[in-house]
Amino acid sequence: MSEAPEASIHPVIPPVSVTEETDGFGVFTDRSVVAMRVGGELRDLAHRLHAGDVAEPVTIDSADGLSILRHSAAHVLAQAVQSINPDARLGIGPPVTDGFYYDFDVQTPFSVDDFRELSKAMERIVRQGQRFVRRVVTEDEARAELAHEPYKLELIGLKGAAADDGEGAGVEVGAGELTIYDNVDPKTGEVHWKDLCRGPHLPSTRMLGNGWALMRVAAAYWRGSEKNPQLQRIYGTAWPSKDELRAHQSRLEEAAKRDHRKRGVELDLFSFPDEIGSGLAVFHPKGGIIRYEMEEYLRQQLFKAGYELVNSPHITKAHLFETSGHLQWYQEGMFPAMHLDEERDAEGHVTRQGQDYYLKPMNCPFHNLIFRARGRSYRELPLRLAEFGTVYRYEKSGTLSGLTRVRGLTQDDAHIYVTPDQVKDEVASQLAFVLETLRGYGLDDFYLELSTRNPEKSVGSDELWNDATETLRQVAVESGLELVPDPGGAAFYGPKISVQARDAIGRTWQLSTVQLDFNQPERFELEYTASDGTRQQPVMIHRALLGSIERFFAILLEHYAGAFPAWLAPVQVVGIPVAEQYQEYLGGIIDRLRGLGVRAELDASDDRMQKKIRTHTTQKVPYQLIVGEEDRANGAVSFRFRDGTQVNGVPVDEAIDRITSAIASRSMAL
Repeated sequence: MSEAPEASIHPVIPPVSVTEETDGFGVFTDRSVVAMRVGGELRDLAHRLHAGDVAEPVTIDSADGLSILRHSAAHVLAQAVQSINPDARLGIGPPVTDGFYYDFDVQTPFSVDDFRELSKAMERIVRQGQRFVRRVVTEDEARAELAHEPYKLELIGLKGAAADDGEGAGVEVGAGELTIYDNVDPKTGEVHWKDLCRGPHLPSTRMLGNGWALMRVAAAYWRGSEKNPQLQRIYGTAWPSKDELRAHQSRLEEAAKRDHRKRGVELDLFSFPDEIGSGLAVFHPKGGIIRYEMEEYLRQQLFKAGYELVNSPHITKAHLFETSGHLQWYQEGMFPAMHLDEERDAEGHVTRQGQDYYLKPMNCPFHNLIFRARGRSYRELPLRLAEFGTVYRYEKSGTLSGLTRVRGLTQDDAHIYVTPDQVKDEVASQLAFVLETLRGYGLDDFYLELSTRNPEKSVGSDELWNDATETLRQVAVESGLELVPDPGGAAFYGPKISVQARDAIGRTWQLSTVQLDFNQPERFELEYTASDGTRQQPVMIHRALLGSIERFFAILLEHYAGAFPAWLAPVQVVGIPVAEQYQEYLGGIIDRLRGLGVRAELDASDDRMQKKIRTHTTQKVPYQLIVGEEDRANGAVSFRFRDGTQVNGVPVDEAIDRITSAIASRSMAL
């Protein structure tokens, strides 16, 4: 999840073809340019350019520019920490979505109380306008200069492998040359601080301006492994201007109010009992109703779109995931094996060999077995199999986050088997199906992301990958939505389109994915009989619409801030009599609504009417029906809505029709 930036917009600056040796400062004079791309590589503006080079400007408000800004802020933070505590040892400090962090090994953990002193130290460094100066070093030179930094020495030893480190080590070392960045006093040339880093960086610390802030502290294992030392992490955010920082902070304040973990407790929707374990949720009755409605709407959409529903078990023998490739490519994300079925005699000798079983992390191998269970004809294709399948993934405890990152999740999973000439039409159909269904949940602001091959983590020929990627690209372009590249972001078995949706406060969530797979049909030896009688291999399409029920539940809860449209609300109507003598009349109306399938309740408690109204408004009930003497005398009710507005004297039949119509049509309005 990320937030839509509200960055200042600078004029489009064209690439420059260099005619003589110079540097980026000689090519780009616009102060919004903070770096450049040369030959596909990001470079500092101080990088020497040669005749024939083409330099593309990187402005501070671009995606690359924001990453450079935030990574530079991380360096300033680390310099500030060591200026106050010289014994602090450095971990890593990469840019992340909307900000940055830096990890430190310190004797005393940080607290937010330290932010005042740290911020003042950072402000001094920013005002000094220190230059970020890149130096190429050998491994021996790097070890000598950073001998007092044990974590940096470990990264030097990793070098190329660190580029694949999921915890941000790739910003410091990777394949190719080692570099150190010095923070240099622009007046005296004195080096104030240094860090192992690949860069690039801002030309000067002064360009950080006042659009940054320190946000929070956390503990984090070195390089993300629980086997390693626990470090102290400081998170910050950085933006091109103070106004953009304030806008970001306002969004965070609104997001905190909407936090699904907080709302889940307030509305009694779900919990994470310690007795069950980390990342494993239980849904309470009200949450269960919301979840039921979410799934039921999707089931109706699936049937309309020609899907067939299937089911598969939660565990399987290891061989299935060996065949699919998951044990080769995804084992770190799986729960450990359970060794079962072994038998021993009285002396303890093994009389029957056991087998390893795994909790399933994916549903696709099971669907392949369903396809393979009998002969298939081309006339059956496309064959669309769908399942609400619960899967289990061994997420690291530090990454768990409410319902958005769990260890037990239910995927609205689907796999479509097609002939090669059906691929493009089916992908286009699936994308249209995805967008229509998401709009039904009340989301309507989308863009697409195209994830392409990571050569080091993929299987299959270049030709297959190129053809598949081009097919997805064409479908994405023809959809008319904005298309953003995600280089190397595909799974090992094929490229994918993902739908990114913006919520009510502008945050972006990755939701649906449509992914091609030429690999599993081959590994499972899937075949169908073609029109000419030959046996052919189908193409497999993975389609996840909501991603997971749990995560999508959290997204909708925050999108609506708990005020769900009537069709999703756990309690749709509450009847509130002005006084006890109106309970019987109002109870009859509530009974009629229940008979029509409406989730309606009568509040016959002893609370005063105003307290009842406050209680049910807080609980986000869409419709409150209030009845007093005039309403009863006229065969009517009065509506009160969540925003405090009220409509009086509505005839009972009209009121019932208004409620049931809004629910049946899944209207977003009340």
